[in-house]
Formats: sequence, C-alpha cells, structure tokens
Amino acid sequence: MRDRLAEAIKRSSADYTEIRIEKRQSTSVQYRGRNLESAGANTDTGGIVRCLVKSGGWGVSTFNKLEDLEKHLEFAHECARSLTRESIELAEAAPVVDDTTVQLEEDFREIPLAQKKELISSYNDILLSHSDLIRDTMCVYADRFVDYYCANSEGTYIHEERPHILCRVAAIARKNGNVQSTGESVGKQRGFEAVRDMTQTAHTVARRALDLLSAETVKGGKYTVVCNPNLAGVFIHEAFGHLSEADHLYENPKARELMVLGKEFGKPLLNVIDDGSVPGLRGSHKYDDEGVPTRKNYLIREGKLVGRLHSRETAHKMGEELTGNARAITYRFAPIVRMTNTAIEVGDTSFEDMISDIKLGVYACDSRGGQTMLENFTFTSGYAYMIRDGKVAEMVKDVVLGGNLFDTLVSIDAIGNDFKWLETADGCGKGGQMPLPVSMGSPHIRIQDVIMGGK
Repeated sequence: MRDRLAEAIKRSSADYTEIRIEKRQSTSVQYRGRNLESAGANTDTGGIVRCLVKSGGWGVSTFNKLEDLEKHLEFAHECARSLTRESIELAEAAPVVDDTTVQLEEDFREIPLAQKKELISSYNDILLSHSDLIRDTMCVYADRFVDYYCANSEGTYIHEERPHILCRVAAIARKNGNVQSTGESVGKQRGFEAVRDMTQTAHTVARRALDLLSAETVKGGKYTVVCNPNLAGVFIHEAFGHLSEADHLYENPKARELMVLGKEFGKPLLNVIDDGSVPGLRGSHKYDDEGVPTRKNYLIREGKLVGRLHSRETAHKMGEELTGNARAITYRFAPIVRMTNTAIEVGDTSFEDMISDIKLGVYACDSRGGQTMLENFTFTSGYAYMIRDGKVAEMVKDVVLGGNLFDTLVSIDAIGNDFKWLETADGCGKGGQMPLPVSMGSPHIRIQDVIMGGK
C-alpha cells in the first residue's frame, strides 16, 4: 500500500496532497423489545483525497475503488484550483512513518454472529424479565475493525489497526401514563471480552427504570449540586470542549471574545484536558487524520484558559501549536477539529467530604442529553437523588441543570479524588459527522448555586 500511495502522490501537482484509505469489517445486532430488529455483517473499502492549492483552497474527492485513485487525485486538484479565497497555509508537521498493529485478547472477528446475537439476546431477556412494567427495551451490539492508511506529499505514511466494540442496553418502563427510560453502554478499543459480562449492567438498568416510576419530580430552585463522573464528563465535553475547537473559534468573533487565553475560568483546583494519546480509549489514536501525533493538551490549567484544539490549518491561522485534533468519522469526510478524550482532572476531595456539609442539595447522575449555545447550557440528568443533611437520600427525577458555562465553572468548589474515564458507546456530532468515537472523564464535582428546573 505504501508504494501505491507514494506513486499516486508523486503525480499530484497540488501544493499539498493527502490520501486516507480505510478497509472496514463490521457486524451488528439490535433487539427492540422482544423482536430482533437487525443482525448482519459488512465490509467496506474506500478512500479520500485532499488537495490544497494555497491560492485557491481545498479540493476533496472520495472513492471506493483503489484503481480509481489517480482519477480522483486529478478531480480533487481541479476542485482546489477552481476556488478563489484567502491563502491557506498549514502549520509545519514533521513527516511520520509508522505501522501500528493490535493484539486483541478475544478477537471479535473470530466470534460467530450467532454467538453475538445470543449474548445480546440474553441481556435483552434480563431487562424484560424484571417486570411487566418494562414495556420496551433496546439492546445493541456493534463492532468494527479498520485497517487505516494515511499518506501525504510531505513524506508521512501511517498504517494503523483500529478496533472498536460497543454494547448498549436500555429499558423503558411505563405505569399509568408515567414513562421513564434509562440505559447504560460500554465502548472500547478492545476485543469481545469487553462486552461479554454485562449481566449486572442489564439488571441495574431495569431496576433503575422501575425506581424512576416511583420517584418524585425534583422541586425547582437553586441548589448545591454534586455531579457524578458521567454527568461531569458530559458537561465538560459538551459545554466547554466544543468552545475549545479552534475552527469554531476562528470563525466566530463572539466565541473569540469569550475564549481569550489567560482568562480566569475557575478556581485554581480546576484543570481540564483533551488527550488523544491515552491507550485504549475510544477517542484515542497515535495520530490524527492529518498524520499529526496526538498528545495531552491542557485547556484549563489551575483555573485559567491555556489552550485550544487545532488542525494544521487552524494552528497556522492562530499561530499556536499543533494538538493532534483533526478527525473524521470515516473516509467519506474531510477531517475537522474535534475532541478526543476530554476530562476534568482528578482533585483531592472524597465523595463523603463533598456532600458532608450540604444541608439540602442534589446528587445528579448520568446524562440524558442537553443543549448548548455558546456559553449557555441545559442538561438533563439520567437520574438523581436529594442530598439531605450530608447524606444521599431519596431518588428524584426530571432534574434539568441550566446556566451560564463560565458562571458554572467558577462555581465548582470541590473536585473528587475518584477520577474515571467513561468508556461508553456515546459519540460526538459536529459538522454533519456523527457519531465520532470520543471518551469523557471526570471525578465527582460539586457546583454551588445551580439553577434547576422542576415542579
């Protein structure tokens, strides 16, 4: 493959040429209620050419037959020449030559589809067996193995094996018009062993859906809120991480005003990172989709904004260092600036100490989605509990947290000593590219004066 790509690139007369090739093998199984909705396997090979003419722009062409590569190189170059826009420059990146293979403990490519179906069916049966009040379920299994190639006109050639596996179990409970849903998932760059033992997870999901039926709706107001690592990780990814993506910043004057390096965003205990180099996480690879090595990037350090995430183009435009954050979901898309694994770093407060002096508060857990618009956000927790006199008390539901991002960051006054990465099946969406594998991480965090919707 290396010789094939190198020979094609030599024939390109663009200022910069880049080729990515992917060979994908995947299987999936999905149950809905008692019905098997789908089960199948797929193979897919394709690639993308990007050509840059500095006085013109980017030209892009995708293909599914390697024998058509030269034709698509010409087409991408022609597209780039036809554009008239500001000059585009790329930050310098040292050429990389690397070949990375993986050894899976239990290679999912060798597991029969029937065995995968049997496993997911067993999780689905657990959900349905808990109660007649469990009216619907969703159980999903998916895996894929990608042989990934990236080469460019500066001498980079990368081959990387990229495995992904995920499993999601969800339950919907209904009683007298009251409908509650909950779910959990696992997503990893590992083998079949990663999803083989989710029996307890299925039991937990079913019980939680039933418990939510009898939970009271939280009373609206202003509370001290403790977020579990799941919700805290989703919060920092959605509300802050996207604001750190430099293509969004560069194109949005309002965002640039908000995100000034050196600005104080929180107390000195707050540190936020994005790190695509952590082995095995869903958002991790040795290199991004421009062949730039991934690394640990501090976004907030000791409460101050110190960094943002870049592609080669945005790094040059803003005069900042490369971060390894140009990513695409498949060969069908050009890379854009994306997060990898985004997290609040570990603190030094135990969970018990964090809640001990809270007279009346809320312990909010997991996430059922939310909305962000620049610095404003709302998030709905998956489930929650009241905190009364320093103790976790009764379960409550319909907990919606909202506010201004920067006010909220400043209001974080305790960070837990129990950091964990959330290895879920969740993906990130941006620019029509969804779902991009990412991971989020955090310990427990405590936030003062959170405005909460409710009854």
